[in-house]
Amino acid sequence: MEIAILITSVSALAVIIFVSILVYWMQKQNDLLRNQVNSQLNEVNKQLLKTTGQIGERLDGTSQVLGDVQKGLGEMGEASKQIYSIGKDIASLQDIMQPPKLRGLLGEVFLAELLRQLMPTCCEFQHRFKNGEAVDAVICVGERLIPIDAKFPLENFRKFMDEKDEDQSAKYKKDFTKDVKRHIDTIASKYILPDEGTYDFALMYIPAENIYYEIIAKDENQKISDYALKKRVIPVSPNTIYAYLQVILLGLRGLQIEHHAEDIMDHLSRLQGDFERFATDFDVLGSHITNADKKFNDAERRLDRLSEKLEATNKIAGKESPSEIDSPATSDEEKEAANISKT
Repeated sequence: MEIAILITSVSALAVIIFVSILVYWMQKQNDLLRNQVNSQLNEVNKQLLKTTGQIGERLDGTSQVLGDVQKGLGEMGEASKQIYSIGKDIASLQDIMQPPKLRGLLGEVFLAELLRQLMPTCCEFQHRFKNGEAVDAVICVGERLIPIDAKFPLENFRKFMDEKDEDQSAKYKKDFTKDVKRHIDTIASKYILPDEGTYDFALMYIPAENIYYEIIAKDENQKISDYALKKRVIPVSPNTIYAYLQVILLGLRGLQIEHHAEDIMDHLSRLQGDFERFATDFDVLGSHITNADKKFNDAERRLDRLSEKLEATNKIAGKESPSEIDSPATSDEEKEAANISKT
């Protein structure tokens, strides 16, 4: 009985010890787990704080961007108002350009400004002829003038460009062609005046490139181009006037060179005659020199012969007495030697 109680007591003690150990181990594990959880929570808190700061910064940046967007929208609103105002100004400008005289004045102003930039030293504006007509500008090339007049055929051009109906548009295009031809006739009759110092051609300056393109590039049957060429009127635009002027100046310079070439040929012809006469005189002089050289050689040979005879005579005179020697007759050779000695 006592043994059983002892065994029971030992078993109970062992259980108590085991439970105590288990409780202690569980406490240790609980402390370790708590520390790990706290560490993880601290890391999580740090990450949350960092993320919260970044979110705050991004929210601040977003607020700034939204402010910039609102400011840009305000500026766009102002720009829209300005565009609307410019549109109203353009409409007003179109209304202003309705009168033909005002369009012509604008064309003259554009032409004058362009020529001042391209050829500031050789152009004259509002040149007046003896018939009382004044051309917008002239370019002085040598002793003659190139007339340039600005024309702005806008009214019928705008009509046929804006017209949707093909038949009506064709009608307006014919009217536009008539306007251009009328301007060509005006320039040809009023400003091409060779007796007043102009060349036999003139330039028609068209300030608008779209109108010039319609006249030249889209002239399918070349009616306007052929008509202008027949009248010796050359249409030009702001982008082509400089090229046309350069071509014209080069052509005129070529004519001047050709004229000077004729003068040079005349001088060369006279020089050739002088050279031929000089060559003839030179040949005559050469003949005289050749003859003189021949005569000189002949005279030199004769002199040598005379010298030999004189030496022979001196030898004979040395052997004979002077009384025994008769006075020799004067021979032809001796006379020639005497003449040579005199010369």
